[in-house]
Amino acid sequence: MKRFATRRLASCLTLAAAASILALGTSLPASAAWEPVRPVEFIVPAGTGGGADQMARTIQGIITKHNLMKQPLVVINKSGGAGGEGFLDVKTANNNPHKIIITLSNLFTTPLATGIPFNWKDMTPVAMLALDEFVLWVNADKPYKTVKEYIEAVKAAPPGTMKMGGTGSKQEDQIITVAMEKAIGSKFTYIPYKGGGEVAVQLVGQHVDSTVNNPIEAVAQWRGGKVRPLCVFDSKVMAYDEPVADGKAWKDIPTCKSQGLDIEYVMLRGIFMSPKATKDQVEYYVELFKKVRATPEWQDLMKSGAFNTTFMTGGEYAGWVGTEEKRHETLMKDAGFLASN
Repeated sequence: MKRFATRRLASCLTLAAAASILALGTSLPASAAWEPVRPVEFIVPAGTGGGADQMARTIQGIITKHNLMKQPLVVINKSGGAGGEGFLDVKTANNNPHKIIITLSNLFTTPLATGIPFNWKDMTPVAMLALDEFVLWVNADKPYKTVKEYIEAVKAAPPGTMKMGGTGSKQEDQIITVAMEKAIGSKFTYIPYKGGGEVAVQLVGQHVDSTVNNPIEAVAQWRGGKVRPLCVFDSKVMAYDEPVADGKAWKDIPTCKSQGLDIEYVMLRGIFMSPKATKDQVEYYVELFKKVRATPEWQDLMKSGAFNTTFMTGGEYAGWVGTEEKRHETLMKDAGFLASN
């Protein structure tokens, strides 16, 4: 009997131990899920001061302030080759989950225009953070206060006299410029700069006559009374109703289409990872950016930059990117910007 009791006790202890291990095992996935073990490089394939750079640095500040990562997030600008430097850097970083990149339309335009060996499918999609608007801006000292007056001034000037400033060559700003030329029936002299911040400065200094900068790239100059928005290149007006300058809000800017410029264009602000990222690694960043989007600082950025706050992940995000790639190929072909084979 004693031997049986001992054996029974040992059996119970074994079962208890197994149950404890099983219980412990159920808690392991949370603690064992992937997370960065060294600083994460946050690549910006554009110059400093532009929309992508501002968003990346805001994200960096939010993550640091709210302690959302154990490891630091380091913003690195790699704007060479119209952003190709940054994209190729991430493309060649196989199995490196400590490198992510924020994207804009040069995700499509750069490989189409330059022929560099890169495609968005070379990276791992993580999330769409927002969609960025484009606004037609003029210097506040100029006499034209409406799109109609601006178009009349462009038509009255000799072809090529009016200067349009934009970020890069054969990218989104110049695509919109070419579309405007076709709509107006006149020619601009397009002047490319490294980033939207520099573009805004050039407009304030009247070195260019107009720009199609993103809201966040020119909002400071609008508040300062140096530039004037004429219209937004979207199908509907922006939703934000808080006054920004001169008692006007973003929603008070009419659509370009309603003012006689039948042009629509919005831009991706999204995140990609290096190739061969695992499901756990992607999920880590998806959850990280969900936390970022929940902060008041992010909400302030969305308001100040008048962003469309659409958020996508997974197959939905990849599908949207695939559709945009095809649309940009058509736009680039129509503008004559495709790289020669």
